[in-house]
Amino acid sequence: MSAQKCTHQGCGKIFSDPDEDCLYHPGPPVFHEGQKGWKCCKPRVLTFDEFLTITPCTTGKHSTEKVTTTAADYGGRSASSAASSNVPTPVISQDGKETFGNVSERVRAPVSEARTNAASAAPKEQVPEEDEPGVAVPSGTKCKRNGCEETYASEEESRKPESCVHHPGVAIFHEGSKGWSCCKRRVLEFSEFLKIGGCSQGSHCYIGAKKEDKEAGGEGDGEDLVECRTDFYQTYTHINASIFLKKTDKEKSSILFKPTEVDVDLRTSDKKRHKTTIPLYATISPEESSYTVMGTKVEMRLKKADGTSWPTLRNDEATGEIIQIGNAPRV
Repeated sequence: MSAQKCTHQGCGKIFSDPDEDCLYHPGPPVFHEGQKGWKCCKPRVLTFDEFLTITPCTTGKHSTEKVTTTAADYGGRSASSAASSNVPTPVISQDGKETFGNVSERVRAPVSEARTNAASAAPKEQVPEEDEPGVAVPSGTKCKRNGCEETYASEEESRKPESCVHHPGVAIFHEGSKGWSCCKRRVLEFSEFLKIGGCSQGSHCYIGAKKEDKEAGGEGDGEDLVECRTDFYQTYTHINASIFLKKTDKEKSSILFKPTEVDVDLRTSDKKRHKTTIPLYATISPEESSYTVMGTKVEMRLKKADGTSWPTLRNDEATGEIIQIGNAPRV
């Protein structure tokens, strides 16, 4: 039998022996209220990278049949069906009162020139992580970059310029569609999302920088820089955004509000750190904005400089993030 790739979720192994044991997830992936996992087993995590490392829960035989399961959301229903259903959702009326209506009945206020005011604050480009020169890499180590499936063979074969085809952005899951913030393609099924080809070329990253060196001028305390998911919704006067990060240390964390951006620096009691700058879609009033540290998240309350509606949180249309008044979309 010629070698084939197993299509079971969580496996993906190249096999030639049909009787070989296969470890996989028989259920669909579940993304709900910031948590990620598989319907067939209990582990739930917050980040996409942690989700990809969840140990498969079922042992069987390899398969080459096409997987047609779709990611579940909204408490077990698919995100696409939930978005099209007649579930009542809160809507903020012009007089500030909250009423309920269907998705199709939501009304957005017109967007003013505030979009233009914030456009001058271009998103800050994140510096991609790189391997240190001469670092030892064990044979078979998989590249850490999103979308790249290459494994390390040798310095000659695995360090060729522009040989890493990957996604420099972050995963986007919104109202049933799935994709990457760095490119436009969107799909419905999770198995198809995993097949979206990279949109950028560069060098492979197998090891990455040491934890204490990940941030220039770092304190060398072994902090691990992490990405966090953000949920958000709006009223006519405020943007309410939640950054999901457990065990945030209130004393060591800070958020600085500026008219067109927010500087976030969150540290946890278990040596994790989330540091980023959010370029805002429109202007806010920094002195009237605030944040609250909670057990599993940090909530930000941004005071709009005017009453305009924001179609996105960030000044970056490529993210695919959509805000609708009174309802928090799930990414």
